Amino acid sequence: MVQLIVGKKGKGKTKCLLDKVNTEVKNVLGSVAFLDKNTKHMYELNNKIRLIVVPEFMISNSDEFIGFVSGIISQDHDLQQMYFDSFLKISCLEGQDISATVDKLEKLSEKFNIDFVLSLSMDESELPEGVKSKVVISL
Repeated sequence: MVQLIVGKKGKGKTKCLLDKVNTEVKNVLGSVAFLDKNTKHMYELNNKIRLIVVPEFMISNSDEFIGFVSGIISQDHDLQQMYFDSFLKISCLEGQDISATVDKLEKLSEKFNIDFVLSLSMDESELPEGVKSKVVISL
C-alpha cells in the first residue's frame, strides 16, 4: 500500500511522518527504513529505524530512485515499511508528474508486501487524479 501525506511546505508533514514511523515501529515485526534528504531528523527517529540519506547515492532521476528502492528491498527480506520524507526532492520529481513513480511503488508494495508512506510538498488539489485516493493526511 502507498499512502501520501500532502500539504504545502512548512505545514508539518515531516512531523506527521515522524510520529507515524515512531508509532508504527513498535507494532511491526520486520524492519523499517526512513529515506530522507539529510540527517536532520536522525535523533527524532527510533533507533530501530534505518535512516538512509538518499542524496549521498547520486540519484539523478525517478527511474534511478525506483532502482535504489528496489535494491534496498532486495537486500532486506524482513523490510515491512518504508517512509519517504521530501519525496519530490529525493525521487527527483520536483515539478513533474508523480503518477508513474507512485504506480511503480504500488507494484513493489504488492509484490513484496511493503507499505510505503510518502510526504509530498504539494496541495491535495495539485495532485494527479490517479493518486488522490492514496492521500491519508492533507495539511
